Amino acid sequence: MRRHIALFAALALALSAPAVLSAQDSGSAKPDRKDVRHDRRDVRRDRKDIHQDTKDIHQDRREVRQDLKSGDTTEARRDARDLRQDKRDRRHDVRDARRDRRDLRQDRKDVHEDKQEKKDSTK
Repeated sequence: MRRHIALFAALALALSAPAVLSAQDSGSAKPDRKDVRHDRRDVRRDRKDIHQDTKDIHQDRREVRQDLKSGDTTEARRDARDLRQDKRDRRHDVRDARRDRRDLRQDRKDVHEDKQEKKDSTK
């Protein structure tokens, strides 16, 4: 009786192992694809932020010039402070965009390697 139970347990384990391994293989690519999609969105969002910050910088420069021409130094100082803040925001957005592009490249590379490993394992 014990032999039958042990044999049945060994047979069940042998039959379920390939299914478990294939489920792990197929599930590993989906999070990578999700990461790629999210990183792609982040890159697009960062580009839009950089573009908007660049517009803000140009507008602040114009305002500072106009305030200095009109002799309003107090307003020129406020606009110069806004200009510095917009430059800082742009710098941070550029840094974020670089990080996100690096993450996107790495995620694409991981997905490609996973596909190659899956292809090699089926041969």
